[in-house]
Amino acid sequence: MSKISRRTFNKKLTQGMAGTALLSGMPLACGMGAEQSDKKLGIALVGLGSYSSGQLAPGLVDAEHCYLAGIVTGTPSKASQWMKQYNIPKENVYNYENFDTIATNDAIDIVYVVLPNSMHAEFCIRAAKAGKHVICEKPMAVSVAECDAIIEACEEAGVKLSVGYRMQSDPYTNEIKRLVKDKVYGSIQYVSSDAGYISRGNPGQWRLNYALSGGGALMNMGVYSIQSNIYGTGMNPISVSAQEFSTRPDYFKDTDESITAQMEFPNGVVGHMFTSHNANANRLFCSFERGWAELNPCHNYGPLKGRTSDGKEISFPHKSQQMLQMDDFAKHIKTGSTNFAPGEMGKRDMIIVEAIYRSIKEGGKTIPLDLGTMGIVS
Repeated sequence: MSKISRRTFNKKLTQGMAGTALLSGMPLACGMGAEQSDKKLGIALVGLGSYSSGQLAPGLVDAEHCYLAGIVTGTPSKASQWMKQYNIPKENVYNYENFDTIATNDAIDIVYVVLPNSMHAEFCIRAAKAGKHVICEKPMAVSVAECDAIIEACEEAGVKLSVGYRMQSDPYTNEIKRLVKDKVYGSIQYVSSDAGYISRGNPGQWRLNYALSGGGALMNMGVYSIQSNIYGTGMNPISVSAQEFSTRPDYFKDTDESITAQMEFPNGVVGHMFTSHNANANRLFCSFERGWAELNPCHNYGPLKGRTSDGKEISFPHKSQQMLQMDDFAKHIKTGSTNFAPGEMGKRDMIIVEAIYRSIKEGGKTIPLDLGTMGIVS
């Protein structure tokens, strides 16, 4: 008899349960019982930088469907601090060398990779091979090829994959989606999104190091502009052209400072985006046949603010976007609900990013795109 690994066994067991639930006409969570649906899933954060400490960990404190179960860090002092602050047991603390042993820890269901972009693929793949569901912080990777490798590893391991697109769980984003889908002001005609901030005083940060970031403003803030142009039209672009400019080449020596891009969408809809590490920009504007809608601010951690051409205010009670995002993914794992930021969404955006960089390299040439409905989640 051939040997079967623990991961293969778990994968086959899960597939068997899914098949049983499907044959019985019940959702997977029902087939597994209410206990699984009610259970809080444990998340391990890989990388304890400012985003983990300032946003993800606090969000997990208030989450309904998941909690902070473990950490992965190469800094012993951080490990001690986090263990004390969040009551994390020693057996749930890992470093980058012994990370793979997380496979035997049943307290950890999800691994959230919050490392520099160039490390996403490695640790997402290692997490999948360890049998853990994966959240990969945006951008998903530094190339389309790496996105494919992450998706393949998760599929082979039978684990779920999501990208850290917090805006997809934000009610303001979903209100814009509703206005577009329901044609409240008629069909969309034009969309524009700007996302940027001024970077000062830290030229040594990893975001300005191409080897770690894979790009500059476009890979960091530009992904928000790409995302909002897409949900602001309900469609993927069919072509893109772009330009890059720099006013501080002494500071932005290795990565792009500012980029503008023009997108063509089906039915003649026009899109524009701007992203920068040297300008404050935080807006989405959607122009329809009979009015308009705007989010301003649009891309920050909130509270956000919006309005429409008929004088209506777009307003929702403020909740942590990170909490909503992680809860949504945990619910997806437990109940089969919608995955609002699947791996193919991250891959699609990287296809667009690569096309923008190619257009810049080729003097603003229009690059055709064949995306269909890839990554569109209603």
